[in-house]
Amino acid sequence: MADWHHEALGGQTLLQHAHTPNFDRLARMGRCGLLRTVADGFHPGSEVANSSILGYDQHLVYEGRGPLEAASIGVELADDDLALRCNFVSLDGNLLRNHSCGRLETEDADILIKYLQEELGSERVHFYTGVQYRHLLVIKGGNKHLRCTPPHDIPGKPWREYMLSADAPEAEETARLLTELVYKSQVLLKYHPLNAQRLEQGQDPVSSIWPWGGGYRPQMMPLTERFSSQIQRGSVITAVDLIRGIGRYAGLKTIDVVGATGLWDTNYAGKAHAALEALKTDDFVYLHVEAADEAGHDGELALKIQCIENIDKYILGPIMQAAEVFDEPLSIALLPDHPTPIDLRTHTAEPIPFAIWYPGITPDAVETFDEDAACHGSYGLLENDQFILAFMQDKKTEIQTYQPEIY
Repeated sequence: MADWHHEALGGQTLLQHAHTPNFDRLARMGRCGLLRTVADGFHPGSEVANSSILGYDQHLVYEGRGPLEAASIGVELADDDLALRCNFVSLDGNLLRNHSCGRLETEDADILIKYLQEELGSERVHFYTGVQYRHLLVIKGGNKHLRCTPPHDIPGKPWREYMLSADAPEAEETARLLTELVYKSQVLLKYHPLNAQRLEQGQDPVSSIWPWGGGYRPQMMPLTERFSSQIQRGSVITAVDLIRGIGRYAGLKTIDVVGATGLWDTNYAGKAHAALEALKTDDFVYLHVEAADEAGHDGELALKIQCIENIDKYILGPIMQAAEVFDEPLSIALLPDHPTPIDLRTHTAEPIPFAIWYPGITPDAVETFDEDAACHGSYGLLENDQFILAFMQDKKTEIQTYQPEIY
C-alpha cells in the first residue's frame, strides 16, 4: 500500500488521499512507527519483506522465492534441488510487456505448465503448477549463484538485457541450462492453441517462462517455537504461493478463502471472516492482501486507491468491530510489506508505516495512518526483529517507547 507523494493527488500519498476511517482509527487508538523491512544488501522482494516482518534474519534464512513456492504447493526439496520461481511473462518483441500475462487463470496456466513438463522436463528438470502466473521450476543439482532480475522490475524494458546469468564460475552450467529452457519455452508457447485463443480474445499472450529467485531449502525456526508462550497455533491467509511458503516454514497452517485472487477483485470480506473464524482456535493470524501491490505494478493509480479503501472497509473495519466483543483481548497490527510506487511500478526498500493496537495500550499523538504521520509515531524507526518483538510482548506491561529516528 505504501507509495510516494503524487502531484495528481495534490502532493498526497495514496494512503493520505484514500478514504480510510478504520486505518486512521487504529492509528489514533494505538501506536505508530516506521519499519525497515528490507535489510541492506537485499532486494526489496516480498519474500524478504514478509519474512522480515515475522522477525527472520535474512542473513540466516534467505534462499530466494523458489523454495517458498515449493513449500506452498507441497513440493519436498532434496538437499541438492535448486528451486526457482517461474513466471509466465508476456513479451512484445524485444520488450517485456508485463510480468503476469495480464489476467492468467490458474486452470489455463496448468495446461501450459504440464505441456512444458512434457516437452522440456526430465529427471533433472521439473515444472510445477502454482497460481495464476506464478509457478515453480526445480533443477536437480542446480547452482544457486545466479544473477536474476525479477520480471516485475522491468515492464516495458528490453528483456534480453536482463536475462539470467552466472554470478560465479560454478553456476555457469546452470545458467546455460536455464537460458536454453527460456528460449525453448518461447518457441513451444508461441504455437500453443491456448495462446491463439488468448490473442483472439484480446488478451496478452503467454510468451515465455522467466526463472528467478532461486535457492535451496531454507532453515527457519517456527514461530510456535520462538514465541511458544504466545503462539501454540497459528495460520496464514493469502492468495499468493510465496506467502503460503513463508507460513509453512514459520509453522503456520494455510487457510484458503473462496474468491481470493491475489488481484484487485479478491474476496476482501471473505478474508476478514476467515481470520476471525481462525482466531476462535488460533493465537495468531497473518492476513495478507496482494491487491494494492498488483495495482502498483500495473501503474493504476485509481485502482490502487480503491484497493486500499477496500482493505479498510471490508477487512480492517469488520475485524476492529469484532475485537470490541471478542472473548479474549485481540492485538492488531496494520502495515504494508514494502512500497510499490505507482510511478516506478516495482518495489522499493523505503521504511513502511505501521500501527499496533491492543486493549489498554497508551496511544501516541498520531492521528492518521500514512507514511508521513508514522514518522512521528512513538516507536520511531524499527528494524530487524524489533517489530515482531514489540507486537508479541506481554500486553500486561506497557510497551517500551522507542526513540524516533529521522529518515
